[in-house]
Amino acid sequence: MPLILTAILLGIVEGLTEFLPVSSTGHLILAAELLGYRAEQWATFNVIIQLGAILAVIVLYWRTFWTVATGLFAREAGAWRFALNILVAFLPSAVLGLILIDAIEAMLGNAVVVAVALILGGIAILLIERWVKPASIEPGVAAIPLKRAFGVGLVQCLSMVPGVSRSGATIMGALALGVERRTAAEFSFFLAVPTMVGATTLSVAKHHEEIAAAGVDWGLIAIGFLVSFVVAIAVIRWFVGIVGRHGFAPFAWYRIVAGTAALVWLLAR
Repeated sequence: MPLILTAILLGIVEGLTEFLPVSSTGHLILAAELLGYRAEQWATFNVIIQLGAILAVIVLYWRTFWTVATGLFAREAGAWRFALNILVAFLPSAVLGLILIDAIEAMLGNAVVVAVALILGGIAILLIERWVKPASIEPGVAAIPLKRAFGVGLVQCLSMVPGVSRSGATIMGALALGVERRTAAEFSFFLAVPTMVGATTLSVAKHHEEIAAAGVDWGLIAIGFLVSFVVAIAVIRWFVGIVGRHGFAPFAWYRIVAGTAALVWLLAR
């Protein structure tokens, strides 16, 4: 397959799946198996194009980021609560990511782990959707109590297992802790910014010598970055709307079907 086409396809996969509760990392790992390319050669590419999807959040919610930034300088209580909730939720994954980075990277090469995690994650979403109590917290990220924001951060650590889904873990964790649906989704979007920037920085810093030795095709990275950015913008807008109408069950069933199909294929080949 031409390299440009591979870059475009991976950009589409990243943009489609980064903010849906279906695991972008898991889909990129399965794409490597399905398309037959060497995943290690595209590892840096996959890490950097995630920032394209993150840029989509900043562009779509620029007014929120601007309001929070100016509010921090003006010492507004709401802005400080918003920023503190994001920081507190980010800390658990930041600490564990530093400690467990070698173990995490070892799992990235195991597509069977991804398939199993997709299935189990889908079942977990269905159970949470069925049994979760009505929201007990007012809408808005700033309204989330600090302890519950930290709880969401702890749940996000589950997404270090490929196939679990960072967005799925944070959204379901927030719902289970009494956060209403739209706020849970938006909290996941905002939390993705420091989390993914931190993960990208850590990965590049750890492997900078290998990256320098292997060389990086910045043209392909630019293509993947742009594609993931454009696709993520469309997905975020669509996702917030569909969650309000149908909840998260459609994504749960997708995970179960996709994970089962992948597992059967991986074990049978």
